[in-house]
Amino acid sequence: SRDRIVKILEDEHKATGLPFSRMLLAGFSQGGALSLWTGLQLPVEQKPAGIVVMSGYLAAAAQFKLTPELKDVPIFHGHGQMDPMVQYPMAQKTQSRLMEAGVLNYELKTYPIQHTVSPSEIGDVLKFIQKVLPPDDTCKIKVKDPSEMSVKELKAAIRKSGLASKAVGFMEKREFVKLLQDHRDGKL
Repeated sequence: SRDRIVKILEDEHKATGLPFSRMLLAGFSQGGALSLWTGLQLPVEQKPAGIVVMSGYLAAAAQFKLTPELKDVPIFHGHGQMDPMVQYPMAQKTQSRLMEAGVLNYELKTYPIQHTVSPSEIGDVLKFIQKVLPPDDTCKIKVKDPSEMSVKELKAAIRKSGLASKAVGFMEKREFVKLLQDHRDGKL
């Protein structure tokens, strides 16, 4: 699962040109555990903008090795005080273990909830994301021109855009190109 997350990040970087420093890892429960485990052990050239953990913990803490250059990656950890699945002391131990390992910016915030998320937690996550990923006009995703795509790439982009039903019966590459370009231009 760690390798899969790394591959997703790498694929996104290759496909769009988005720098790793504009990517954020986030997850709930085990997804939060995976975000911490992966995000703090990435190679330095893949340093993320931040990590969001909701009702999560540091899994396999004894095997965890912080990439030293990632010690300043901001972490927001929201956790329910009444969580019966991942009890709050696990969140506190996670924060302590990571701070001992050298992590510098770890915010642990509690909410009067069980193993779920709340509107106030989502609001705090949004504030965190806005802080670690402020608008940056110099950093825009580079989207490949449909006319330069292979038919395989066109079909994948059309599926990803939810347009597959509109491409039924297409035979010519130009049809796929036009559909995707019209979608991007807001003509559909």
